[in-house]
Amino acid sequence: MSTSRWAAVLPDFSPFRSSRDFRLLFYQGTVTYFGSFMAMIALPLQIKHLTDSPLAVGAMGAVELVPLVVFGLYGGALADAVDRRRMILLTEAGLGVLALALLVNALLPDPLLWPLYVVAAGVSALAGLQRPALDSLMARIVPHDQLTAAAALNGLRYQVGAIAGPAVAGLVVAYAGHAAAYCVTVLGFLTSVLLCLRLTPAPPAKGADRPSLRGIAEGARYAWSRPVLLGTYAVDLAAMFFAFPNAIYPFLADELDAVWALGLMYAAGAVGSLLLGMTSGWMSGMRRHGLLVVFGATVWGLAIAGAGASANIWLVLVCLAVAGAGDMVSGLGRATIWNQTIPEQLRGRLAGIEVLSYSVGPQLGQVRAGTMAGWTGTRSAFWGGGLACVASVAVLSALLPKLISYDADTDEDALRRRAAQEAQAGGVPA
Repeated sequence: MSTSRWAAVLPDFSPFRSSRDFRLLFYQGTVTYFGSFMAMIALPLQIKHLTDSPLAVGAMGAVELVPLVVFGLYGGALADAVDRRRMILLTEAGLGVLALALLVNALLPDPLLWPLYVVAAGVSALAGLQRPALDSLMARIVPHDQLTAAAALNGLRYQVGAIAGPAVAGLVVAYAGHAAAYCVTVLGFLTSVLLCLRLTPAPPAKGADRPSLRGIAEGARYAWSRPVLLGTYAVDLAAMFFAFPNAIYPFLADELDAVWALGLMYAAGAVGSLLLGMTSGWMSGMRRHGLLVVFGATVWGLAIAGAGASANIWLVLVCLAVAGAGDMVSGLGRATIWNQTIPEQLRGRLAGIEVLSYSVGPQLGQVRAGTMAGWTGTRSAFWGGGLACVASVAVLSALLPKLISYDADTDEDALRRRAAQEAQAGGVPA
């Protein structure tokens, strides 16, 4: 295969070459995601061990929801008003302290249940504060025409952690206990803080307003006035609410007599996303990113429904991998639209809304999955949610046609954002 053909398939590494800060965030994110996924798997497993209740596991989503909403919106306003590097650094350190609390609790002779929910709420709050700063920083450090490639590479770092973390966590918890998994998480956050210290300061734009309800409302009005943005938020919320059954994976593994495959179930979606990301070079030339959002969300719903209808664990794993690939396609479309169209002075506040769109959905989805599994059974919670996802995406596409017709070469907001970035003196930090 010629070099040009390989370039059309393999990931585009242009952002990695052009931006030192992007490289640092790539390394930092890889380490953080690995450690976080270790805890993300160990935590519901510990709740299941202590309660043996799908409702108790699903309740994690309810506990995390309010802090995520409140601090996600405030974090967006804060990201427009303070140094984003400092914000990322402090919240990363706070997440490390919470991981340490999980470790201490797990080392007790009789670990307590309530601290698990308290820490889950604290992690949700800090993640809500941090993600707008991280997301809004990307459009500043990466050239406009490399944003899709940057989103694909960010997806790869996430998937590396999402594959390795659950796979290792399942083994570590089974053979060394929950405390060992939490110890790895603590070490991961320590390494991440050291990397964040090397990031270039990212002060706010001149004349930035102090965080306020008025500023948050201004960002919400902007998002509401842009049907394309509104469509990305709505499709993602619907897909995650109806078809995010991760909280009940342990119960499906029990029903299929495949407890040994639980780690593989958590990792399967990430494997699909990773394979898609590793062949994502062709996406750098895409201009109709709204189509990617809708197509990917539809594939996600169909695959989750297929997992619920499958009686064979290997078919379940294949379906979950396909779902992960669909989610990756939709996520790349969303991230590109956000970074291509949102003005710099609103990036933080809109990133706060983005956090809600791709984080609140999974939290509510865990509650839905756990509740439905408790009422009607685990399998129906899978396939029923998947079919509801497909139906909701179809309805939203019909109601918001501008999402489908979005074109990066003709959209006014995308052209305006490109011109603004090209006009910035000094260019992108090397």
